[in-house]
Amino acid sequence: MAVLDKIRTKFGVFASIIIALGLLSFIVSPDDLARAFNNMSSRNDVGKINGNTISYTDFQEEVSRFTTINDLTSGNRNADAQEQIRDAAWQDLIYRFLFIEKAKAAGLNVGEEEMKSLLSGGSPLIAQNQMFFDENGQFSPAQVTNFAQASKADENVRLYWDYLQNAVYNQQYLDKYASLFVAGNAVNPLMLRRDIAENNNTTDVDFVMVPFGFQEDSTITVSDSEIRDFYNNHKKFFRQQASRDIEYVVFEVVPSTEDIEATRASVASLYDEFVAADNMKNFLMKNGSERPYSEYWYKKGELTSIAPAIESYVWESNAPASDVIASGNTFYLAKVTDTKNVSDSVYVRHILLQGTDADHVADSLMTVLQSKKETFSNLAALYSADQGSADGGETGNLGWMTQTYMIPGMESVITAETGKPFILKTQYGTHIVEVTRKTAPIMKKQVAIYQKEALASKETFNTFYSQANNFATAAAGKYENYRKACDTLGVYSHPVNGMLESADNLGSIQNTREVTRWAFDNKPGKVSQIITVDNNYFVIAALKAAHKEGYAEVSEVASQIRQQLYSEKLGQKKAAEVSEKIAGLTDLESIAEALNTTVSSQTGVAFSSMGAQALDPSFLGALSVAPEGKICGPVAGAIGVYVFQVKGRDTGSFYTEDDARNRDAQMASYYTQMILPVMMDDADVKDYRARFF
Repeated sequence: MAVLDKIRTKFGVFASIIIALGLLSFIVSPDDLARAFNNMSSRNDVGKINGNTISYTDFQEEVSRFTTINDLTSGNRNADAQEQIRDAAWQDLIYRFLFIEKAKAAGLNVGEEEMKSLLSGGSPLIAQNQMFFDENGQFSPAQVTNFAQASKADENVRLYWDYLQNAVYNQQYLDKYASLFVAGNAVNPLMLRRDIAENNNTTDVDFVMVPFGFQEDSTITVSDSEIRDFYNNHKKFFRQQASRDIEYVVFEVVPSTEDIEATRASVASLYDEFVAADNMKNFLMKNGSERPYSEYWYKKGELTSIAPAIESYVWESNAPASDVIASGNTFYLAKVTDTKNVSDSVYVRHILLQGTDADHVADSLMTVLQSKKETFSNLAALYSADQGSADGGETGNLGWMTQTYMIPGMESVITAETGKPFILKTQYGTHIVEVTRKTAPIMKKQVAIYQKEALASKETFNTFYSQANNFATAAAGKYENYRKACDTLGVYSHPVNGMLESADNLGSIQNTREVTRWAFDNKPGKVSQIITVDNNYFVIAALKAAHKEGYAEVSEVASQIRQQLYSEKLGQKKAAEVSEKIAGLTDLESIAEALNTTVSSQTGVAFSSMGAQALDPSFLGALSVAPEGKICGPVAGAIGVYVFQVKGRDTGSFYTEDDARNRDAQMASYYTQMILPVMMDDADVKDYRARFF
């Protein structure tokens, strides 16, 4: 029992494992399942990994496992947790069927002795896990041993321990595989010196530039055959995922001025009752507070995250309660209910008693403890139902607890006296509890907070729905009508191009998977009915185009290719015109006059820092190899044609060996991050989860 609760209270570490391996978790609803299996049989697979078909059943088994882990660590089952659990399950399958197999094929291995070392603190996933910290906040191998022992007696603890071992195992393979790339990217002394020299070489240049302008040159044509030839020669650049191009209008339901004022007045009307209330928990429940009653002890600064005005009232005012505090559309009343010097952390031990005679046994053991005829740890070893908690090697020791790392029902230990056992009850049974140590107490306050957000009234909701319905009626399911409705009703249409099947947001609007599904289930030219999102948004979408997975059709990318070929031809033509105009001229001033422009100068230009230069890349490249003192060009760039003269070069020392090594380290990190994406692309991994969830 205690071990499981300790997992929950130490969940901060679980988050670090999530960051390291991308593992997260939740379970699909029956409605989602029914929807999925109503599709064609070919769409009943969640994905394909390295030749392995992942059926819905296979995936659901993984989801169930990570759901259990999620329940052990946090118990949170909100929408974000659902998405995280599914991501965790999918990531674990990627490791199992693809990455580990490829790593082993590369000659890598993680042995038994190596795993023992990693699980003893050699892995950051273990050494940084607060589950295994002692009272000083330091990693303790003994805590790992205790946890591993406890896993033998409890199936859920074993599940979490297996998860940790698997995470360490996968991470070690990833680290080893990444080291191959880092080692293969070795930089010898010659390469290092050249890197430093190139980054320290700068150029001073004078130049003239003739811009292309924005008016299209009608004499330049790009034929269909040229577009096809370019497409065929560069087809790999036009590979794409299945996607959709849509437009959508949205009607957001927001509270009216009247709704907001009504909420403010409603909160204000409770002020006198709020001040007089003795049972604050009942008051908050009875009056529908959106923030439940809490016995949390706040120290200075902690209430600012709720509302700065509440923080100010609690620590600066002697009023019986705050005035109505507004933060956006949310209103608060606050009242200080108690003030004490309270410790941040307390060290707790307990004896858990279960069964019908638990209370009687607890009284008897309290008598024994008070007479000092037996030690607490000995009684815990003899009578406690929780034999898994033995922090520091003593049976019954739960370890350090804080208000945020706390077994539910034991909150009173925070203010308990040191060295005085007492009895309390939780969902697990009757406990004899003793606080043996605590950190230095500081002033804290308990604060009752009534919270109410202004929501749209039924009348306001219906007003927005009516607006959406008018638009949907005018669109009548056809794109041409949709465009007319936008103009007639003055509604802005939001464009979304390349929307993937996994998309779950439209701009800042989250949970829009229903819009995505509609787009992938319909044909271009169709317009949806009203799609309600989170009961706060009414969306009407229009499907403009559907793009299949594979290579884009020539027609889909023709305009993009035409623009690129046009720009290249324009550059060639403008460069030829400039060359003709400056023929025979030997200085930049006369060249500038002939081109009806002026001479510009730039100093300290470094080719290696191209991204930081406000210069055309083509010009910058030509500049890096141009001879000093000679008129060079014309060079066609992206925005104009350049003629230039290098005035001088300089070698500085601002780019050091440390800079070079840091850059190499950054590149190595980039390679590591790309291992799985590239491996997945090579294995042609298919992810169809969005069809189900």
